[in-house]
Amino acid sequence: MRDGGVLYLVLGIYFAVNAGLRLLFPGSLELEGSRLLFLAQWLEPGYVGHAPLAVWLQHGAARLAGAGVLAVVVLETVLLFLGYVFVGWAAFSVIRNRALAIIAVLGMLLLPQIVFEMQRDAGATATVFVASAFFIGALFAMLHRGWLLAYAALGIAISAGILSGQNVGLLLVTVLVALLPEKAFRARLVNWRMTVTLLFAGAALAPHLLWLRDNFDAVTAETIGRLLPPVPADRTAQIIEGLFSLAAALIGFVAPTVLVFWASFGRRFQESWQISSPWTRLLGRTFVLALLALILLVVLGSVAAIHDRWLVSVFCLLPLYFSLKLDALNQTIGNAPKRFGAVVLLVMIMVPLALAARVPLVHWTGRYTALNAPHQGVTEAILASIQLPPSLVLAEDAELAGNLRLAIRDIPVVTPAYAPKAKDLAFDSTRPIVVVWRGGSDGETPMPEPLRRLLAENGADAERPTAAVVNLLYRFGAEGKVFHLGYAWAYPRIP
Repeated sequence: MRDGGVLYLVLGIYFAVNAGLRLLFPGSLELEGSRLLFLAQWLEPGYVGHAPLAVWLQHGAARLAGAGVLAVVVLETVLLFLGYVFVGWAAFSVIRNRALAIIAVLGMLLLPQIVFEMQRDAGATATVFVASAFFIGALFAMLHRGWLLAYAALGIAISAGILSGQNVGLLLVTVLVALLPEKAFRARLVNWRMTVTLLFAGAALAPHLLWLRDNFDAVTAETIGRLLPPVPADRTAQIIEGLFSLAAALIGFVAPTVLVFWASFGRRFQESWQISSPWTRLLGRTFVLALLALILLVVLGSVAAIHDRWLVSVFCLLPLYFSLKLDALNQTIGNAPKRFGAVVLLVMIMVPLALAARVPLVHWTGRYTALNAPHQGVTEAILASIQLPPSLVLAEDAELAGNLRLAIRDIPVVTPAYAPKAKDLAFDSTRPIVVVWRGGSDGETPMPEPLRRLLAENGADAERPTAAVVNLLYRFGAEGKVFHLGYAWAYPRIP
């Protein structure tokens, strides 16, 4: 609890164990990971509806390790580890008590969305987390020392945050507003070195900004449609539901951290609430401004549900905030680090076991996940149903497409939303299209209308695709529990 080198060694072992246990079940991916692997087929300067940085990183990982589970798991693991390292960068920059700096890092193991949900299926959220942590680390280094290198790192961090999605944008804006009341911080901000920050940010953002100029209407429409849905008939019920979801997400996100800090530090934790420093005021204002922004999203934006993953970019800094408060108190903390470390050690043991056990224990729990679905076997059975190699695979959605790609690495996999990537679904009589969708059971797997319509628009024979179904038992599933996929082979329309 007092050695920074040991801290990162222990965290490295923890993440390596998590990754190793996950790789014991290599046949399928969860929702976010499968979507990311699907999009990573194409290296583009931007993607409508998806933050580009996560896709770029996954594309690079797939090029190095192949388009498989290994590429997804290793990338997620490295990003999560780096997130802890960057928060440590901020903590060790400004916290005088090394034990409290280490606690600021380990405290993130108490945040359920980070320690469990992102270990289970991080996807693009891992990029949001590491971009937020990198931004805070660079910001604290810049504000504390004012070094030119820190200004350059801040520029890269800002561009990484923007390329990671709107969640990090919330952090960037709220932090900028929150630091303005502090005179010393304003002096760092209004400084010629900020031109270095802007130059580095602009250079990193240039390719995406050029793409955004040509796709602004599509991106704007998609963003508005996702964040600002149509106004519901009952606005009062929508606002109540939205605020309730925000409160539930916030309590679920921060309650374990508050309880463990309270139990570990006791009276010192209570006393720290009366103490402040420029650093605690900066983060405190950031939390308040972020909450106000989310409340406005509910009240004015007609959002009826605030998801806990939306809080990651800002509230991953809560353990850092508490550690800064305790450090500002400048009092002895006794055995508090040992008590805190005991809880964290228990978490580091229980979380990997729980994540690994949920797959083989599904026979008793009945909670089937994507990791229990035999995507590999189902895909091989579909391809074996005809001797002709397909020109491409058309899947119902991105999650299914990503899992199909695990077994079809040399054939393009597309969805109705990303059909243009398939060169207008080019195919011929010797290289048909295989269409795959989610099925219910034998005789209940008609091809979904969006897939049928897309085939017809691209010259497929409307009569020839005959739906079939492939059934395989879930891995570790109870007797009779079968995974179904419907499929059909599509050929060009005969003139």
